[in-house]
Amino acid sequence: MSRDHLQSAERPATEATAPVPAEAPFLELLARGASADAYEQPVLLARAGGHPPERIAALEHAKLLALRVRSELEGRRRREAELSALFETAHDLAGLRDLDAVLQAIVQRARSLLGTDVAYLSLNDPERGDTYMRVTEGSVAARFQQLRLGMGEGLGGLVAQTARPYVTDDYFKDHRFQHTTSIDGGVRDEGLVAILGVPLMLGHHVIGVLYAADRRARVFEREQIALLGSFAALAAAAIDTANLLTETRSALAGLERANEIIQDRSGVIERASEVHDRLAELVLRGGGVHDVAAAVAEVLDGTVEFTEAAAAPPEALEASRAEGHAVRHADDWIAAVAAGGELLGALVLRGHPGLDPVDQRTLERAAMVTSLLLLARRSAAEAEQRVRGELLDDLLDARDRDPRLLRERASRLHADLDATHVVLAARLDGTAADAEQEAAARRRLWSAASHLAATRHGLAAARDGGTVLLLPLTPGDTATDLARRTARQLGTAVHEAVTVGASAPVEDLTDHPEAVTAAYAEGRRCLDALRLLGRSGDGAAAEDFGFLGLLLATDRDIAGFVDRTIGQVVSYDDRRGTDLLRTLDAYFASGMSPARTKDELHVHVNTVAQRLERIGRLLGDDWQNPARALEIQLALRLHRLAAPERH
Repeated sequence: MSRDHLQSAERPATEATAPVPAEAPFLELLARGASADAYEQPVLLARAGGHPPERIAALEHAKLLALRVRSELEGRRRREAELSALFETAHDLAGLRDLDAVLQAIVQRARSLLGTDVAYLSLNDPERGDTYMRVTEGSVAARFQQLRLGMGEGLGGLVAQTARPYVTDDYFKDHRFQHTTSIDGGVRDEGLVAILGVPLMLGHHVIGVLYAADRRARVFEREQIALLGSFAALAAAAIDTANLLTETRSALAGLERANEIIQDRSGVIERASEVHDRLAELVLRGGGVHDVAAAVAEVLDGTVEFTEAAAAPPEALEASRAEGHAVRHADDWIAAVAAGGELLGALVLRGHPGLDPVDQRTLERAAMVTSLLLLARRSAAEAEQRVRGELLDDLLDARDRDPRLLRERASRLHADLDATHVVLAARLDGTAADAEQEAAARRRLWSAASHLAATRHGLAAARDGGTVLLLPLTPGDTATDLARRTARQLGTAVHEAVTVGASAPVEDLTDHPEAVTAAYAEGRRCLDALRLLGRSGDGAAAEDFGFLGLLLATDRDIAGFVDRTIGQVVSYDDRRGTDLLRTLDAYFASGMSPARTKDELHVHVNTVAQRLERIGRLLGDDWQNPARALEIQLALRLHRLAAPERH
């Protein structure tokens, strides 16, 4: 209504043909939904226009009635909106598909109808004995969204503990609640002041709390508390319905699984019979452990591997051996392959966490068959090892000197005695606790040496507390290379340090079997020298010991020693016509003094220095070290004896 219209309506009765009812301006305000402040305007205009007191009193009375009607209309509209929201929420609940979506809709509508800045819902955690944030609407603080409230802590913890609604118009000034650092910090981050919380009830049990909160001081009315309680009841019903649906789905899934198990049982039994037949066939036709693994993998529709005991997970392997059954390890299954308490390895079914009991028994049966095959293979290998050892024993003891018989025996073992060989003496360097452990360690060394000899087409035998090997020397290889490689391989196999001494290469073993005995003695001398020099776990031949090698070697290879020691200097003098060898001899004879050397040679001291520098480049930077110098002086003397000095 315009100001002019209101003024005309409030003119004195003497200026109008008929008096305007006092209710008229207020009815017009109600019709257009004016604000509460607008209802003061007709009274103010009447007073300003000088209307009689009776008229003003009538307007005051009409104003109060109009405001009461306005309040009733607003209440009805609000209740209509609330009922509509509750109906929509109930409709969502009736068609529940996603619990999170329903709970989110509940807090959104609660926030909208109560006109709060934030609404949120927490659920109780029976295992941890607290309540945690489940859904938030209007929240901006990450720490607040991750809050957990202990029972009795804060407003929400008190609601969850007492099953009663609580409200505060200023949380931080309210001492009814147990304030904690984490809760107060989260509320402060969110900037909340006024908070209302009502319990979510299932029967007599509290399952959570529904909240409405403002970032300013506010008094929540009784109707608002009741409305939030209605939303809390719907939320509890939604959670209960979701739980029932989950249980129903789980029960249906269980029934379906049971039906599948019943349907598959005949197939499982048929597969077990098939595995039994295939494993029996493998054993009869001499199959190996990998054939067994492949057959089981095909039946179980997975990857099955045989692994050595050291490569299998130790705890799972020990549990399988102790229980006599396959055990699960992460996503794999481990079945111990054992015989007489000895672990031989394991069958590992990979990437197959769900295993039917019948299939588990199939894997266990395959492990048993594998142990039988391994024992059979071990027996055959031990028999071959004994034959190899007997042939090498005969060579060492020179029992059989018939070359034809030696060749035939070696040929049956895939060994060629006409090739160049090296005799190696090997010994463990560890100290055993008792005689039984020492014997076991020697057996392991002999077994590893026999396996190495079989793969290298050689021979091996146990002798003198250690092991002796006769291995062919490949082209481009040296006795030293072979000794070091053998020490590493045997040490890795027995998990202990193994020292190996090697002989010089030997040939024509069938025609000269006694050469094996002499070569073995040389290899043992090298072995003893390595241990005396503190080189346990290493491998070496006589040529590696410098002049000491002359004493260790069976044949005194003087020319070879001289060539290895000063051969480059001799060759340089022969090619260039220089006197480096004579200078070297004079240098040592003069006590390694360049000044006395130049007097001995009758040359300038600079000439001596130049020659010594050239010698250093030929022999290496360490040629003047005491041990090396001793070898060079011995080589010089042997060279003079073999070829008199040229004048």
